Amino acid sequence: MNKLGLIIQREYLTRVKKKSFILITLLSPLIFVALFTVPALLAIYAGKESKTIAVKDVSGVFVPPTDTTQEVQYELRSEPINDLKANYNNMGYDGVLHIPALPDSGEEAMEVYYFSEGQLSLGSKSSIERKIAKSVENHNIKRSGYDEDILNSFRPDVSLKEKELTKNEAGELIESDKQNSAGIATAIGFVSGFIIYIVLLIYGTMIMRSVMEEKTNRIVEVIISSVKPFQLMLGKIIGVSAVGLTQMFIWIGMTIALISVVGMFIPMETMAEAQQGPMQGGGPPPEMSAVMENLNVLKSQNWGYIIPVFLFYFIGGYFIYASLFAAVGSAMGDDLGESQPITFVAMAPIIIAIILISPVIENPTSPLATWMSIIPLFSPVLMPARLAFEPPLWELLTSMVVLAASALFFVWLAGRIYRVGILMYGKKVTLKELGKWLFYKE
Repeated sequence: MNKLGLIIQREYLTRVKKKSFILITLLSPLIFVALFTVPALLAIYAGKESKTIAVKDVSGVFVPPTDTTQEVQYELRSEPINDLKANYNNMGYDGVLHIPALPDSGEEAMEVYYFSEGQLSLGSKSSIERKIAKSVENHNIKRSGYDEDILNSFRPDVSLKEKELTKNEAGELIESDKQNSAGIATAIGFVSGFIIYIVLLIYGTMIMRSVMEEKTNRIVEVIISSVKPFQLMLGKIIGVSAVGLTQMFIWIGMTIALISVVGMFIPMETMAEAQQGPMQGGGPPPEMSAVMENLNVLKSQNWGYIIPVFLFYFIGGYFIYASLFAAVGSAMGDDLGESQPITFVAMAPIIIAIILISPVIENPTSPLATWMSIIPLFSPVLMPARLAFEPPLWELLTSMVVLAASALFFVWLAGRIYRVGILMYGKKVTLKELGKWLFYKE
């Protein structure tokens, strides 16, 4: 047991001391949090593009908005269009908008023109198109004799808010404090599944490469003289798994801390406005509301359930794939090209799992999602992707039991291959040959 501990210690320390490990561990949470928050925070603090445009309206229907907070401001001008195009800079404008006469038929496409030395952003272009379309729509409504206010009342703004129902001690369904969001659940699912996929692939191949190097350099012949092959393989698997868990705990801790720091940069007055709502104070900017809503939904998730189960699937999946990669590494010879089919067999299930993650998240209660989350070669990626959608308890327990049993089985199976392959040189290894190794006697 002391020898196993020394192997685990060696495998762990040689990896956590590498600069690449430290950089990836520290930078990954920063990148993850930045992807979610930086775009919205930039929109809040950097502000939007502000333009003042001279409008030559031949149609006579355009009504400039009176809201001075809009990113594009409009001023109607009566000068000829050519004079405006020639002098708009001297007049203090950023461009000239020319709205021609309305087409005879409402079914015809309406073309308007914007003249400037620069180029409009996509957001400004869409804003101008919407404003003109709204003005033309209001003009057509009045011309047709309809009441604009009545027609607008037919198009209310609908915002779907998801509320979770839970059973109390009496078995009655009551509204819980948790806020549901299909978008947040989908994001958590993709991130969880993708993290496990990447980590399993990186650390699995790391073990395979380590075994191959020790075998091809004949170092293993010296090591095997003092420890059993199974001890060596198990030490590598446990040591590298400890590296992965260390990285996971640091990622989780840093992500929680960074999300809390982001919350500190949201102005307190804006938070108060958000609590009051638009009816009492006008409400915060849309970008700020989106950031705050996402943060609130993230905080309301059942992380005490998601994180431990996520770590269980990481460990179970790691032991399955690490043992497979260790077996493949021990079977490889000097000619790596001949061993590619065996490597592909080990990698194929995890590649299939990441391909299935999208349809599983889109329909987390489908038969495909249910059964793929139970099959142990796929469940380490697919079940964590479903955790935010709270799969039925029986599915989760069945999947966890099957995964734990399968992890033990694959470690034993890999050990049978490893003990033979690690000292096998100069022989082409096939899947049939691997099958024979399973039944060799000690």
